[in-house]
Amino acid sequence: MNNVTTQILTQAVEELSNPGSYKDLFHKHSEGTPLPSGNVLSEIVELARAIIFPGYYGKSSIIAETLSYHIGVYIERLYVLLVEQIQAGLAFSDGEEKYIYAAYSPATILNEQKRIAQNRAERFISKLPEIRKTLATDVVAAYNGDPAAKSYGEIISCYPAIKVLTNYRIAHELFMLEVPLIPRMLTEMAHSETGIDIHPGASIGNYFTIDHGTGVVIGETCVIGNNVKLYQGVTLGAKSFPCDENGNPIKGIPRHPILEDDVIVYSNASILGRVTIGKGATIGGNIWVTQDVPAGTFISQKR
Repeated sequence: MNNVTTQILTQAVEELSNPGSYKDLFHKHSEGTPLPSGNVLSEIVELARAIIFPGYYGKSSIIAETLSYHIGVYIERLYVLLVEQIQAGLAFSDGEEKYIYAAYSPATILNEQKRIAQNRAERFISKLPEIRKTLATDVVAAYNGDPAAKSYGEIISCYPAIKVLTNYRIAHELFMLEVPLIPRMLTEMAHSETGIDIHPGASIGNYFTIDHGTGVVIGETCVIGNNVKLYQGVTLGAKSFPCDENGNPIKGIPRHPILEDDVIVYSNASILGRVTIGKGATIGGNIWVTQDVPAGTFISQKR
């Protein structure tokens, strides 16, 4: 390299190494606790899919006689990976652990994080039978809601709604267990795969389906009942939200819609704010909704 090139590279290194340039962008690793890994989380999702939908994911040659053996192998591997990743995610905790750790030595912190990670991984795995039952209702809803669907196998193997809902329902359980960062990583992986964006904090009931799906957005504080169907491009979002005295947005307040049971929302409708769409209501396509909709109501654009 000539002197000019060396000078340019050296200046870039100096500027990029200046603490002021990476403020809030730098994660200082603690010894023994790397960042959660996207590759490992992908393996976790594949293991969970193989457990929930045996034969469709994982070993396709699996038979009933060896099912318990294969699920046992998957569960053991899932537990090991979950503990590792949850422990890594705890570095981002804003919960009470953050304050407990302050009184510990680095070695004790690692042991405490591992204990917490093991406990949350155990509690998550105990929820897998319930997650499977719920996803089974989603498969039924997708099949019954699409005349083009030929079998449950087609729904499980091909439909983006089931792929994104698998990630979401896994992520939601981890979110409820107060696992930091990882739930959002899991739903963003599904977002990239399907074009459907569901925040892990949203609450979604049984027999839920999204037809086609691309462009659907479901916000963090949404509450969705049973037997609800959305079409592509639907946004269940927030309006502008209040700020504190310093001008910073106030987080954690309910700001997204409530959809009661048996609601249908057609393509490209936007429902914004903490409004309630009553039981059995139908929202037509390309509509902007910012007020409550009574039960059983059908609303559409005026001609």
